Amino acid sequence: MTVHLPTIKQLQYLVALRQHGHFGRAADSCFVTQSTLSAGIRELESLLGVTLVERTRRVVRFTALGNRISDRAVRVLRESEELADLARAEGQPLSGELRMGVIPTIAPFLLPALLPGLRDRWPSLKLYLREEPSQAACDALHRGQLDCVLLAMPFGCGEVDCATLFEDRLLLAFPGVDAPAEGEVDSAAIDPARLLLLEDGHCLKDHALAACNRPDLRSGATMMGTSLHTLVQMVDNGLGVTFVPQMAIRAGLLEHTGIVTRPLDSAHDTRRISLIWRKSSPREADFRLLAASLAEIAAERG
Repeated sequence: MTVHLPTIKQLQYLVALRQHGHFGRAADSCFVTQSTLSAGIRELESLLGVTLVERTRRVVRFTALGNRISDRAVRVLRESEELADLARAEGQPLSGELRMGVIPTIAPFLLPALLPGLRDRWPSLKLYLREEPSQAACDALHRGQLDCVLLAMPFGCGEVDCATLFEDRLLLAFPGVDAPAEGEVDSAAIDPARLLLLEDGHCLKDHALAACNRPDLRSGATMMGTSLHTLVQMVDNGLGVTFVPQMAIRAGLLEHTGIVTRPLDSAHDTRRISLIWRKSSPREADFRLLAASLAEIAAERG
């Protein structure tokens, strides 16, 4: 008896539709037409003899079985990619395609200084970058959409391995007229009603709260910034205070503002800039080599 198994392409279409909830957007993400993606999913349903997706004019709704099968499909796709990674890892180190996620509080401040040196060292590496918040990057890593992530730790990202590049200090940023005298600021002096933080999903928010070591700030702080650049503009306009990573200051984030920074009197006022990857990845040697290269380039550039 011949058993017909789902194809990798059919599973990719199913997972894309589950992720985007829309046939057009799912097709775009797979670089195919909407009719091709729809036909592929119908072929999968016919092959399995079940309905995976309920289609209406306005809504794409997965059946209970469709949800369970798409969850399994994510794991199958990730393992199939790791087969290719395993073969690639036996070839030239740090060559070919590598998909790296980078969080918004690192990407614009660190990558311009690191990427030219990385290209010089590893000319055969084709690095594709994807910028998104910490939680979204971790989710993409475990779905197999990213190979590794440049992240600020600590941050709960599931079963991952990690290599630290360097530590990055967090400084309090004040409107110039409100800046305290020189020296470290006691966290007890921070007014929760004046503290501006990033929205949920950004690890910088958690790092800032950990640096303060004041549980009351979590509920009292004004968490409304969508980006670090937005927070800086709010502080410069006298709306409150925030935390700014030292790497962003060195990259010129505070230029042309009246903002003044002060260190916090805290034992937890740093975040660890790290490269993380799935524990199951066969490209661990590549990732550790990449992390070491990035750390060396960062140290050379001060």
